[in-house]
Amino acid sequence: MTSRASTRLKRRISESKLPKNKTLSNFNFDDVPCINAEQINALADTDSWIHNAYNLIIFGPSGLGKTHLATAIAYRQIEKGFKVKFFQTSHIVQLLQLAKAQLRLKEELMKLDKIPLLILDDIGYVKRDEHETSVLFELICHRYETGSLIITANQPFSQWDTIFPDNMTAVAAIDRLVHHATIISLEGESYRTKK
Repeated sequence: MTSRASTRLKRRISESKLPKNKTLSNFNFDDVPCINAEQINALADTDSWIHNAYNLIIFGPSGLGKTHLATAIAYRQIEKGFKVKFFQTSHIVQLLQLAKAQLRLKEELMKLDKIPLLILDDIGYVKRDEHETSVLFELICHRYETGSLIITANQPFSQWDTIFPDNMTAVAAIDRLVHHATIISLEGESYRTKK
């Protein structure tokens, strides 16, 4: 049984496409003092937010560890038995655009329903293009109250009209994301720049 559990864990980690070696044990909270380590550990150690299809949104400039935190929390959730999938947001948008062009977008979204936790990394790098942002909006609407998202973003919500083609779409997307969400805002200087 132990061997099967170990094999299952390895398979889920491999299928998740999470960046390697980004765990909470090797995240230096001292480098980013604005992060509440207790809050991050609580999100990693509890799974009620995933059972309830709540979201986690992490804002902050580049180099403060948004992706590292998202990945580390996701690793813990895999250990708890959840399926997780990591996407660069631009990549999942391309996949969904292709599915839409092939008239199988609904099928692709339903396939993602089997994964309780999706990570959309760097949402701010999606181009403000109606075709791109329409599938992103459809994904957000489809997962509303049915599946959890972890989203990392360089821009605060006030600048999301640069992502979506119009203000109304941006507001509708934000409304769905934040209805059941924990929002973490990071501030400071990039640790890569410091080094």
